[in-house]
Amino acid sequence: MNAEKMQRDRQDHGSRSSKPPTIHSYAQSGDLLGFQRLLRGDPSLLNERNPVMAQTPLHVSAGYNRADIIKFLLDWQGAEKVELEPRNMASRIYIFYGETPLHMAAKNGCTEAARLLLAHGAFIEAKAIVCFHGTMLSNGMTPLHLAVWYSIRVEDHSTVKTLLEYNADCSAEDNEGMTPLNHLSPGPGSEEVRKLLHWHLEEQRKRKALEACSKTKAKMDELEDALTNVVGLHELKVQLRKWAKGMLLDERRRALGMKVGTRRPPHMAFLGSPGTGKTMVARILGRLLHMVGVLPTDKVTEVQRTDLVGEFVGHTGPKTRRKIAEAEGGILFVDEAYRLIPSQKEDEKDYGIEALEEIMSVMDSGKVVVIFAGYSEPMKRVISSNEGFCRRVTKFFHFNDFSSKDLANICHIKMNTQDEGSSVYGFKLHASCCVDAIAALIERETTEKQRREMNGGLVNTMLANARETLDLRLDFNCLDTDELQTITLEDLEAGLQLL
Repeated sequence: MNAEKMQRDRQDHGSRSSKPPTIHSYAQSGDLLGFQRLLRGDPSLLNERNPVMAQTPLHVSAGYNRADIIKFLLDWQGAEKVELEPRNMASRIYIFYGETPLHMAAKNGCTEAARLLLAHGAFIEAKAIVCFHGTMLSNGMTPLHLAVWYSIRVEDHSTVKTLLEYNADCSAEDNEGMTPLNHLSPGPGSEEVRKLLHWHLEEQRKRKALEACSKTKAKMDELEDALTNVVGLHELKVQLRKWAKGMLLDERRRALGMKVGTRRPPHMAFLGSPGTGKTMVARILGRLLHMVGVLPTDKVTEVQRTDLVGEFVGHTGPKTRRKIAEAEGGILFVDEAYRLIPSQKEDEKDYGIEALEEIMSVMDSGKVVVIFAGYSEPMKRVISSNEGFCRRVTKFFHFNDFSSKDLANICHIKMNTQDEGSSVYGFKLHASCCVDAIAALIERETTEKQRREMNGGLVNTMLANARETLDLRLDFNCLDTDELQTITLEDLEAGLQLL
């Protein structure tokens, strides 16, 4: 009986031994010829998952440092391409979810495998999750984290060095906030890798600071370009530059590893007549605050009383809240804000007060920047209507009426920065239309009252009228392209006379 059992055992062992090798077993053993033969016979095995860990052949060969197998996989020319970032999944006892082949190479000290994967573009900052019986043990480890762990166990830093050659982030944190350096325990065995990580960390900080410096300059240049289109407003431009520079310097401080608190932009009041550039400056401010990362969007939601105030009891609150929600992440620009507060002769129960209170209630949330705009004198009603107004609105900017010289400058800016929606798109000014000549023309052909009431709107009307005048004086037989698109000083004069 015992003899029969021994015979069966030998037969079972023989049958198990004769079980044909799989693509994964070839990847593990490094049998390149066997691997090539099997894969060429069945190309669908290229990214085949094994039943235990759901690992691909690239996972297995990377974890065993089988360089020849890895090269063959990475150079595979079939219809299907090898997955460079596959994620392994689960076993019954240990659950490894989310490790890439580069993780496998890093945690097993497979330096050559890591180098091959990185040379082919493997993501060096991929993060893994490791669980045991459903309990998370570590989360968010990069290949560098795992390579540091391996180097501590065997005192071999070659994989760490390879990852650092490819600029692995030494400051990368796992989900417990631990960097690769934090995982090093005190002791002589860790000293060499500690020095290595510290040196590379400092070099990476320097590079980030230089990159931040370059980006900062580009952003400041972008702001300056936008400000060149704003005439006058010296005080406001100085303030915008202060904000921009401070916020961008904070970017550089963070790039150098410094802890810096988040700046919150102030709510503002723009005081002045229509046409003095309040809306345009609000749009520039929106782009600036988004550019430096203070606001998540650059949108400016422009509203007036009719957008906020309802006609009946209970309508104003929801209507205003919808507009606030629409503006969230950007700027809420309340034009002619004084219309929200009735004058003494008007109904004291006006619903505009409710709209203002709704806006005031969200101004401390940091979700939206509010700019109130309007004539200086009537805006005093808004300022005095709510005791919390001046606590929340801390910046007041006065937009003065434009002089004739200012309007001439605006004319040149509009002609030099046209978009397709402009009435003079594709047109140009004659050489005689210098700033001084246009300023003298505006001074002569308009009254101070017209300039004060229209401000920048005067330029828009002048140019639209000038183009019509140009069209009227041209002959249909005119073939001179220069003449067809050139607005003269006489055209501008006629345009002003039509005001």
